[in-house]
Amino acid sequence: MTFSAYYFCFVGILKREMYRFVQQRSRFLSSLVRPLLWLAVFAAGFRSALGIAIIPPYETYISYEVYIAPGLIGIILLFNGMQSSLSMVYDREMGSMRVLLTSPISRAYLLACKLLASSLVSLFQVYAFVAIARLFDIHPPLLGYVYLLPAALLPALMLSALGLFLSSVIRQLENFAGVMNFIVFPMFFLSSALYPLWKMRESNEIIYQICALNPFTHGVELIRFALYGQFNTQAFVVCATTTVVFMALAIIGYDPKHGLLKRKAGGN
Repeated sequence: MTFSAYYFCFVGILKREMYRFVQQRSRFLSSLVRPLLWLAVFAAGFRSALGIAIIPPYETYISYEVYIAPGLIGIILLFNGMQSSLSMVYDREMGSMRVLLTSPISRAYLLACKLLASSLVSLFQVYAFVAIARLFDIHPPLLGYVYLLPAALLPALMLSALGLFLSSVIRQLENFAGVMNFIVFPMFFLSSALYPLWKMRESNEIIYQICALNPFTHGVELIRFALYGQFNTQAFVVCATTTVVFMALAIIGYDPKHGLLKRKAGGN
């Protein structure tokens, strides 16, 4: 295979994800409405309970709305990663990926293209959210919007890789609801997206340990630090390592010799 073949393959997958994103306006609106409702309603309800909190990146007191903004960016990335897994289940059975997976191009490269394309789509939603969030008096430094790009891209890759792995083990679209209930919501609520980790520790040590081990927590912290010009080394290492692990599991899952296709053939 020539370089141009790999290039056109990536461009084709990226264009398809972009076209799907543009055509599915309800998906775009729902990705914004969900975190904005959290920001407007949830923050208002818990402001009196939590008040203001001191946040490690910049060692100052901020409002609860400002604190949870990175967590709401994380939920955009999380739900988009799950949406990509849902579309992958369909595409694998009846869509374009069914044809692409039988092409001479390696499956690992195809999955990497799908991973990067869905992550780039997530970034459009993230920047749309932070633009609207300025109406809620959330004004990070201007350089924070620049640092946000790589900081949000890595968690997007991590969560999309998780979605790809899940799509390799989900055989029917009907099972996606179970995934949402048993994976997505626990990942979100058992993280630092809504509450500082020190607040979790004050409440329950076991919950704190779960939150500290949750890779989504580190994705949120990477974004939270980057918005204010800081780099969280631990969060970066955890996100990068988790991305590699999930991607490797997805590649194995789509390997016809070891993964889903072999299991389906055996079932037949």
